Amino acid sequence: MSKISKSLESKKQEVAEIKQLLEKSQLAFVIDYEGLTVAEMTDLRNRLREGGNICKVTKNSLMSKAVEGNEKWEAINPYLKGTSAFILANEESIGSAVRAYQGFQKDRKKSELRGGVMEGQALNQAQVKALADLPTKDQLIGQIAGAINAITTKVARGINEVPTSLARAVDAVKSQKEAA
Repeated sequence: MSKISKSLESKKQEVAEIKQLLEKSQLAFVIDYEGLTVAEMTDLRNRLREGGNICKVTKNSLMSKAVEGNEKWEAINPYLKGTSAFILANEESIGSAVRAYQGFQKDRKKSELRGGVMEGQALNQAQVKALADLPTKDQLIGQIAGAINAITTKVARGINEVPTSLARAVDAVKSQKEAA
């Protein structure tokens, strides 16, 4: 096998790997990692890994090839310039991915968030950063469960109050008749 065909084959494998990662992801955002050392990139990856997120460094041309024809991810193309690293987050870890990157960026002050894509929509820096404030799926479920529990408690109290009020009314009528 020639050196050229090996290179082409490795590029095809890389594109296939990127496609697989994107299939499992809900959010992808692009950062410029120029000037970051290997140790700093390892630090970023470790921070992201804690939340189940991935930092993928690949050529822009390979990412472009991987998203070609995929409406969910094609909006990432305008952000493909310079030295790009791609942070990929699944549905449960969107907020944690953004928070992990923000913590890293605050400590290092070397990378820049370009933008991202979620559900086929391009997101600017401010929109990606706003995702950090969203509650996790588990937190939302907890909030909904708490609200439902509060409603059922109020309904139960209301139902319990009806017989008590009725008994008081009957007792009041009885007392009125006895007094008369």
